[in-house]
Amino acid sequence: MDLLIRSQLFVVCGATSGFGKAIAEMLIAEGANIIAVARGEEKLHALYLSAPQQVETLAGDISEEPVLELLKETVGQRQLHGIVVNAGGPPAKTVLETTLNDWDEAYRKILRWKVAITQTFVPAMMKQGYGRMLFVESSSVKQPLENLVLSNSLRVAVVGMVKTLSQEIARSGVTLNILGPGSHDTPAINRIYQKKSEQTGLPFDEVKEKAINQIPVGFLGTAQDFAGLAAWLLSPHSRYITGQTITVDGGAVRSML
Repeated sequence: MDLLIRSQLFVVCGATSGFGKAIAEMLIAEGANIIAVARGEEKLHALYLSAPQQVETLAGDISEEPVLELLKETVGQRQLHGIVVNAGGPPAKTVLETTLNDWDEAYRKILRWKVAITQTFVPAMMKQGYGRMLFVESSSVKQPLENLVLSNSLRVAVVGMVKTLSQEIARSGVTLNILGPGSHDTPAINRIYQKKSEQTGLPFDEVKEKAINQIPVGFLGTAQDFAGLAAWLLSPHSRYITGQTITVDGGAVRSML
């Protein structure tokens, strides 16, 4: 299928690792242009060298306001077709292990900057009559994950914001959707297995094997599995889908909603 995104411009946050990197590579393969945002300059440069005619880079923490301002300047007056709103999650902790500072930091890292980037770019997309906002969150918004109370709580707030805005601007040509990844073979999953290993005293590999056996399809997904759906949701083909939270989890979430 031709995704019809050749020469379109996308911002991809967290573009050098995990889901962000896989989505960036998928968009590049489809002929799109991207502004890749990540903290590591070396990995950003490697991504640039893979497709120098299609990739611009911005090094920095997108949750920080000065970096968001630099991104706004980088986009300038060009038409921006879509944004992948994506960043790492908070540490794995139980409720009673957290401090109020943990909650303040989780708010800043999970919710606040996503509201800011949305308010920064969606008005311009509305004027253009077209845009795609795709938020990479977690399957925990439908079924909480053990030891991830900060992520479980604050990501639900992102869903509330996205769903509300999608209704408010539904006729604008701008769509907003959420992908909730379950267990994928990316660096982020290891912190969950490590936490469980520390709690139970079981070896890391045994914890990981038991977790994989709980996935109905019987294996961990890959970032590339995830990126295919992400790229489609960023394309014109997804025009009739907005305000949705779609889990990509090998069937792990038991909810019917």
